[in-house]
This record gives sequence, C-alpha cells and structure tokens, in this order.
Amino acid sequence: MTTTETEDHKALRSAVAALGKRHGRTYDRETLWSEAAKLGYLGVNLPEEYGGGGGGIAELSIVLEELGAAGCPLLMMVVSPAICGTVIARFGTDAQKQEWLPALADGTRTMAFGITEPDAGSNSHRITTTARRDGSDWLLTGRKVFISGVDIADATLIVGRTEDSRTGRLKPCLFIVPRDAEGFRRHQIDMELQAVEKQFELTLDDIRLPAEALVGDEDAGLLQLFAGLNPERIMTAAFAIGMGRYALAQAITYARDRTVWNTPIGAHQAIAHPLAQAHIDLELARLMMQKAAYLYDEGDDVGAGEAANMAKYAAGEACVRAVDQAVHTLGGNGLTREFGLASLITAARVARIAPVSREMILNYVSHQTLGLPKSY
Repeated sequence: MTTTETEDHKALRSAVAALGKRHGRTYDRETLWSEAAKLGYLGVNLPEEYGGGGGGIAELSIVLEELGAAGCPLLMMVVSPAICGTVIARFGTDAQKQEWLPALADGTRTMAFGITEPDAGSNSHRITTTARRDGSDWLLTGRKVFISGVDIADATLIVGRTEDSRTGRLKPCLFIVPRDAEGFRRHQIDMELQAVEKQFELTLDDIRLPAEALVGDEDAGLLQLFAGLNPERIMTAAFAIGMGRYALAQAITYARDRTVWNTPIGAHQAIAHPLAQAHIDLELARLMMQKAAYLYDEGDDVGAGEAANMAKYAAGEACVRAVDQAVHTLGGNGLTREFGLASLITAARVARIAPVSREMILNYVSHQTLGLPKSY
C-alpha cells in the first residue's frame, strides 16, 4: 500500500470537507444525510451495479472522517452502508442486494445493526438471541441493547445464533428484521450523552421471518459476522479521528487568537506542545486506519482484523487526548456552548468503549499477534 493518498482520495476528501463546512456543528442530520446521499458519498463503498460508487471502506472512511472534522459526523454511516451494506454486498442473495443496496446507497433507506446483548458484553460467543426453524420460516427470540438509530432505520440486521444439527452447538447467523415486524419492540435508553442518533434496547419476541430474511449461508458463521465487524472498527476509527481533528482545530484557532500579557497563548510551549502531540497521535491513528481499510478492501480479512482493531484503539486514545487538551486550552470557554467542545468530552469517551473496549483489543493483540496465552 502507498503511504500517500491518491489524487482521487484527495479530491474526495476536499469535496466532503466542503460539504461538512457548509453544515457545521449545528447541522440537521436528515438534511445532511440527504445531501451526502445525492452527492454519492453514502454509497461510495457499495457496488456500482447497485447504485454505489464502486469504492471500498477506504473511501467511506474518508467521508466520515471529513464530516467529523467539520463537526457534523453521521454515526449511521458506520452502521448502514459500512456494516449492513458490506455484509449484504458480500453475502446477500440477489434479491436482498436488489432490495437493499440501491436504497442504502441513495440514502432513501437505512439499516441498523443489532449484536450487543445485556449479558454478553464483548463476548459475542455468549449471544443468546436464537433462531429456530418453524417449517420454512424462522422464529427469532432474544434481547439487544445499545442499538443505534433503530427509530430511523427501516430494518435491523440482527445477529442471532442457530443450532448446528450435527454438533448441537450454536453458531452466529444474520437476519434482516423489518421495523414493523410483529414481536419487534424497542425502548429508548435514557442517555446522558447528547447525540443525534438515539440508543435502544430491543426485545425480539418470537418474530416470524421468512427464509429469505437470512443473510448468507447459515453455516458461514463468524466469517459473515466479521465481514461487518472489521468495517465497523475502521469506521469507528474514522469517526474518532474526525472528532479529534474538529476539537484540535478549535483549540488551535483559540491558541492563535487568545492573547495574555501581549502574547498569544499558543506561543507558550505548555500550550503548543500538547496540541502538537495531539496532532501527531491523530495522524498516526489515521495511518493505521488507512492500512486497515487497504487490507480489508484487498480481501485480506485476517490482516484487516488485526489492523482494524489497532486502528480503533489508536484513534480512540488519540481522540480522547485531543478533546481533553482542546478543552483545557480554552479553559472555561471550553465548557461553554459557544465553542461546542464540552459535549465532545463524553462523545470522545465512547470511542474507547464501543464497539469493542480498549481492553478487549489489547487482549486480541496480545493473544492473536504476540502469541501470548489467552486470558479470557
């Protein structure tokens, strides 16, 4: 892979940055979503034959990063085109691709993603949502928690488990569940985090689904699941890097303009050096994110898994530090609504927790990469 961006990537980055600048921190999600869709940005990773841009996660991560850097990130980009769109494009039936991919690409329909459960935490092997056959149909039962944007999504891609008739073991499977399916209930979680996209707990009570609701092969298991989880980690990194860049830009402007004792505060190393370090950390995280996207788009799922986890870890840490230093640079002003940084303190912290905690990433790297004994 090259360490410098192509001219096409530079052009895409510039165009999306201009879009983000027009909307800014006080953006309206629906308006921005619609405009980004019309410009082809939402479906830039989806196949051209289904109305997408024919690119990959590398291009989609540029879109999300630049919108985040302008203060108007679209969280559902992580879910709808990146996770759900990718899984359907790779493993969906022709009918599923025809039904969903053009609509996901042009933004007229969105899809949520449901994997997290109250008792499973980060252990996807403990998922208890189960699907059992009933004639030609499936019956889906279980609970999900912290599922983003269910209220604005037309359907949710639910991760459940089916029983292997040969071994009796449960294996992962994916189902498209329409929002109006009987037995599909949602409850909004009361979050102190103020975000445009809301969080929900889902109850799946014997939802009857036709055979064609199953995405891919019920025997493929983890292969199909991680086809969506690796892009999720890469896009979360893009989300965090964009957020960190936005906060850093506010701090740099303030440090240039704010004068104390006839000197801009940015002239003092106590202010300048931490901001420089934050910039370095964000740039390093971006390089790992680009590597992960490159590997994924090249079809190296194993290599992409390692790099995607590292990118998500690095970006989360860099984002938290950048936001913290930005708030500290502004002092009391960093906590006012005028500068829009205070709300990022909580939002940045999410990048360390979701969709997988920093500790689980360290477990992954120590075990999978370093070959140390497994601790969990």
